[in-house]
Amino acid sequence: MALPPSLTSLTIAQPNPDGSLPIPAAPDAAANAAAEALQREARMEAMQARLDELQEILAKPLTEILAEHDRFKEAAAAWDAFGAMWMLSQRAMKRVALDLAAQQGVSDEDVVARALAYANNVLNGDGEDLGGTIAPAQMAHIARHKPFLRKQFR
Repeated sequence: MALPPSLTSLTIAQPNPDGSLPIPAAPDAAANAAAEALQREARMEAMQARLDELQEILAKPLTEILAEHDRFKEAAAAWDAFGAMWMLSQRAMKRVALDLAAQQGVSDEDVVARALAYANNVLNGDGEDLGGTIAPAQMAHIARHKPFLRKQFR
């Protein structure tokens, strides 16, 4: 008489010291344990890579680390100054546009609405460069930031 396939690998449970029988582990417990082990290993490798990066930084002489920090501070200061210059020039141009519009009887609101329409044409148009006033490098820069800029020019 042949045994059914479910009984071909029969394991007899050994009682616990207190006489109770152990609860059998779910058949997929081994697979879960293997998956958890792989996850732990991946986390360990990621942490080891991060530790190696930090060790590389710490292995540098302090003067080199401070020199890099100073270069970053100088770059940040240059960008900050550029931002201030840009903001001032934009405000000055807006004032000129509003003054000229007022001389022609056009309201401030109409000027702002027209400026927003131009900005949206650049952001949503195919290659619109405001009559050549935006250089190709500037257009590429705008393209890199379109999602952010679209939020600003609604």
